[in-house]
Amino acid sequence: MRLKTSLAAAGLAAALVLTGCSGAANQSNSGQDGAALTIAKPDGAITTESHNPYLGDSSASKYGYAKVMFEPLALVNPTGDLGTTPWLAESVEWNDDYTQLTVVPRSGVTWNDGTEFTGDDIVFTFDQYLSGKLTDTGGLNYEGATVDGDAITLTFADSKFTAQARVLHTPIVPKHIWENIDDPNTDPLTDEGLAVGTGPYVLANWSTESVTLNANPDYWGGDLAVPTLNYVSYGDNAALTTALVSGEADWAQAFIPQIESSFLAADEHNEFLVSPTAGAGTLFMNLQTKPFNDPALRQALAWTIDRDAYVDIAREGASEPIWNVTGLGSLLESEIIDEYKGVEYSVDVDEAKQLLTDAGYTWPGGALTDPDGETVSFSISVPAGWSDWNTEQALLAEELDEALGIEVTVDQPDWGGWDAARQEGTFQAIIHWLEDTGNAYGLYTSTMDPKWIVDGNASFNFGRFDDPAVTEALNTYANASSDDERQTATAVLETAFAEQVPAIPLGAHPLLGEFNTRNYVGWPSLDDHYSSADPTQPGIVQILTKLEPAE
Repeated sequence: MRLKTSLAAAGLAAALVLTGCSGAANQSNSGQDGAALTIAKPDGAITTESHNPYLGDSSASKYGYAKVMFEPLALVNPTGDLGTTPWLAESVEWNDDYTQLTVVPRSGVTWNDGTEFTGDDIVFTFDQYLSGKLTDTGGLNYEGATVDGDAITLTFADSKFTAQARVLHTPIVPKHIWENIDDPNTDPLTDEGLAVGTGPYVLANWSTESVTLNANPDYWGGDLAVPTLNYVSYGDNAALTTALVSGEADWAQAFIPQIESSFLAADEHNEFLVSPTAGAGTLFMNLQTKPFNDPALRQALAWTIDRDAYVDIAREGASEPIWNVTGLGSLLESEIIDEYKGVEYSVDVDEAKQLLTDAGYTWPGGALTDPDGETVSFSISVPAGWSDWNTEQALLAEELDEALGIEVTVDQPDWGGWDAARQEGTFQAIIHWLEDTGNAYGLYTSTMDPKWIVDGNASFNFGRFDDPAVTEALNTYANASSDDERQTATAVLETAFAEQVPAIPLGAHPLLGEFNTRNYVGWPSLDDHYSSADPTQPGIVQILTKLEPAE
């Protein structure tokens, strides 16, 4: 994914200003005659008020309304074309090694208290990291800014090629407000006049039951079709589903079992969009102990596990299978080197058994036995209540027993026990997500990079793969100053992954969105995947500017 701004992207952003981003731009009063949208989450009561966009545990982050108040420099699409749309910046441009980002602030933007937005707000926002006033939880390693006319160049200590979205999605805050905040790491912004942003919606009311925001009448993007957003948190997925079906809620991000019968069939206007990302649900194996310290066994599993069953049964269609031997899904096909284009796994038990036979495995009595004469068995661990991956555990146990004679024990601990085991390396196999960087690096750093092992604890690379040549290629990929250099590193990474099988991606990790078209159209779709339909993602501001009243 190369996120240098194209003229088309810059033109699109400019068009948003001129047209109000939708057919609703010509309506008066920011669509105040339209219906409100209720955005639902299944997180239970959110009891503490905080509008701080930098705090992961603030109510603004938990409900998700921070995304419609505080805007970023640009929106990076995590699905579709993986492209970038300038937002608060009229243009964004990286230098060749991605250590410098040059942006031009958008003109004609005001904060919702009427103060003009300028480049000083951008510099101030990032300088908070430089001064240490704001903790750099995202590891941006920002070093400072220079200004040349309208252009601002932000400099970073290392390449941000694999963290472009992290930089571009940084919430920009008003200097005239935040320079007077003593501790932006803790301030809830609940005092009068502090919750000030450039976004399309303005905070109107907060309670533990719901949060209401009204359309910003002076929004730089033009008039908005939706006059009011109501954010509501339900007790669990079941309550959220009931609210969606009854029409009490309009928009959510949730995995809903039997979604066809429980949600889609309830109303012809109900819609569900699955947006694949560059991440994947992945089987991680402990490479340090039997049976997974043998690459032959891992290769055999890769030829046995049914990724279609994972998608169709465990995920109920809310994913897409990953069969390529490089572990890369369809969004990243352009990064697959020629040697591996079209080189796919399949469910081929004969191939799996031949690999095992060649490596000295046997089947006395039907149970797979390793070259040391020990019966092969292992446990696979996923927290109880993770219904999709719990289903996949059962599928894997059945597939591997029937095909290869491997006894698989299904382990479903509580979160704490699972978390400790994955960090400490005391598990045998787990299903886990990947670091999603929007490019091939995410898969390979997540599964083969020793940087994630600190003081014996792993935050990725749970199998503890370690190969100096691969580590060097990962560093080259992340810091390359040319596409050719990065392509050379990619070849090393893909070859190592295909030959050594350090992990087995099952299916693309999706962003999900449930919504209805009773009152509004213009939502993202498979035909126009300009964003995911997940209302917790930064792309929600783009969706809200594209929605139009339904006829």
